Amino acid sequence: MSSTIPNNTQLARGYPVALAAAAVLSTTAIFIRYLTQTYNLPPLVLAFWREVIVSLTLLPILALVRPLLLRIGRQHLPYLVFYGLMLALFNSLWTLSVALNGAAVSTVLVYCSAGFTALLGWLVLKESLNWGKLLAILVCLGGCVLVADALDPAAWRLNLLGIATGVLSGLWYAIYSLMGRSASQRGLNPWTTLLYTFAFAAVFMLAFNLLGGNFLPGAAGRPADFLWLGSAWMGWGILFLLAAGPTLSGYGLYLVSLSYLPSSVANLIVTLEPPFTVLTAYLLLGERLDWLQVIGSLMILGGVVFLRVYEGWRANRTQAKALLPE
Repeated sequence: MSSTIPNNTQLARGYPVALAAAAVLSTTAIFIRYLTQTYNLPPLVLAFWREVIVSLTLLPILALVRPLLLRIGRQHLPYLVFYGLMLALFNSLWTLSVALNGAAVSTVLVYCSAGFTALLGWLVLKESLNWGKLLAILVCLGGCVLVADALDPAAWRLNLLGIATGVLSGLWYAIYSLMGRSASQRGLNPWTTLLYTFAFAAVFMLAFNLLGGNFLPGAAGRPADFLWLGSAWMGWGILFLLAAGPTLSGYGLYLVSLSYLPSSVANLIVTLEPPFTVLTAYLLLGERLDWLQVIGSLMILGGVVFLRVYEGWRANRTQAKALLPE
């Protein structure tokens, strides 16, 4: 695949969609943390139900609204199965990381994906890797650290498993992003991709739980653990809201943004998720923002704005060169 620079039309469409994805996804860590702390729900069981509920919610919607999106060519099936495996691994690592590390530190660790995505996008998809993108990555990562209050030594009193899980969740988020961009380049509709990857991911998550109960942390120890919440209808309601709300719409919007933007750019934009999370906590939970969190939020916002201006300048420059007579 050749390196491509998004034009201004793609940038104008892709940036708002990626920003919306970041805003929606910013609530997921709060839901996950609540379920794992309040109900002690095993993280991999939680991840399994997320995949199932997303699939069962999206299937009738597409069947009623655009049934043609349910059809896929046989040539795409192995790719979507593998994509589902990568999604299952990412969701397992991310959910486990939130349970082990807390929402703040796990968010910082998962957004090391910005660097992973830029590097892998350059190596695998031949996306550009320039000084502007690298600068934006460094500024946004620094902002994530401040927003998540990761400078507090108490936030980093983690075991090796927690740190390794968090970093691996960032790597698999990068892989997920690259495969989303690749799916778009293959001509797959984002919502079709979302349905099939989550359906296949549910199958893999079932296997992870049933086969890994004795050695995988956070897995179901026995089949009955899949109904861990029992008669806790509030817990089931929150789990359904997590899956059918921010998971479905957030991942869907992110895949749509990847049809317009390089994976490294889209992934960098969603680093706005941590300040969105802090803002949500401030508005809904009354949590106060300290000055480091405000600076971190402004750093992330500045990094994204700089990247938008820089990519727009590159697009205009490329368009101007194309119009010059040879």
